[in-house]
Parts: sequence; C-alpha cells; structure tokens
Amino acid sequence: MATREIGIFALPTVLVPGERMPLHIFEDRYKQLIADCLDQDAEFLLLYTDDDGTREVGCAARVDGVIDELDDGRMNILVEGTEVMQVVEITRGRAYTTAMADEADDDLSAGDETAPVLDLYRRIAAAGGGDPEEDLAESGWPLSYAIMARVDFPAAEKQRVLELREETARLMAIIELLARGLQALEQIEQVRKRAETNGKVPHGE
Repeated sequence: MATREIGIFALPTVLVPGERMPLHIFEDRYKQLIADCLDQDAEFLLLYTDDDGTREVGCAARVDGVIDELDDGRMNILVEGTEVMQVVEITRGRAYTTAMADEADDDLSAGDETAPVLDLYRRIAAAGGGDPEEDLAESGWPLSYAIMARVDFPAAEKQRVLELREETARLMAIIELLARGLQALEQIEQVRKRAETNGKVPHGE
C-alpha cells in the first residue's frame, strides 16, 4: 500500500468512512490545514484524542464544502470520511502536524452477524426517530461504517470499533453496543410511563 504525507486534525471525536460531519475551525493551525486542503484538493487525517493521548488510527476526510466563513478566518465546514489510515511517522515543517500514513488493512468479509445487527439497528432507529426502513447497503460502505455513521456512539467506543480491522469483529462489537443502547432506551421508556402514573406501577408488573 502507498504511504502518503497527510495533515493531522486531532479532536475528541471520531469519524468513519462514509460519515459526514460538520466541523468548526477556529485554531490558526487548523485554519491553515483546511486552507491547504481546499487549495490542493487534499484530505486530512482526523485522529481521536483524549486524556490518554492521540491515537494512531483514524479516518481520512475530504472537505465536502464550506458552510460559512467569518471575517476573522474562522469557518464552519462539512467533511466526509473516506478511508481508515494508520500513522507510520509524525513529520514536521508546517504550521500544523503532519504524518506519513498508510491505508489500514481491512478484511471486509462478514457472516451471520449481518441479520442481528440490522435488526437491532432498525429497533434503535425506530425508537430514536430515525428511518428503520433505510437500505444501508445503498450507502456503498461496509455495514459497520454505515451504522456507525448513523448512531451516536460514545467517542471512545466508536474509536475502539474503528480500530478493529475485520468487518466481522466490528459487527460483533456493534451488536453489543446497540443491545446496550436499546436496553437503556427501554428503561427510559419505563421510567416515562411510570412518571405518567405518578410513579405507581400498573397492576400486573
């Protein structure tokens, strides 16, 4: 696989291939990064960062459009994830951090996980106001990424799944996350119904 130099954008959020995400650009180094990406029709690498540091596996992103640009250079942009990349070596010489990075290996084969993960996703979508009838295959991306782009998973969990380099492993992890999320939604609904009856549990429960 080809190694290429790419600008780094470190954020406490996670992007996956096929996901579209708005970003607010206000730091000078990132203003320059986005300006260079627009001038050169180039991508940048979004890496998840938290108190434990910045990860080495992230998602390349292309600028899909500039929503608006303020007088002081700040801007709101829309980006789309393109491919998962692995940092090989940090490089210097620009106002922002750059790195030599490779496209991450990936096994896209999937098995019996597809049916249960779709069932859970549709239940979550129906409960959360999404479209349970949406055909995720039409996105053109692996099912794991299509679901991750549509469900608001905690960033740390989303990063953990992104780092898995087999579709089967990602789907298994997503099944666990969706099941936990659905259970939480059901508990919230139970609390809401009990609140409507002043906290009294209906006879038979």
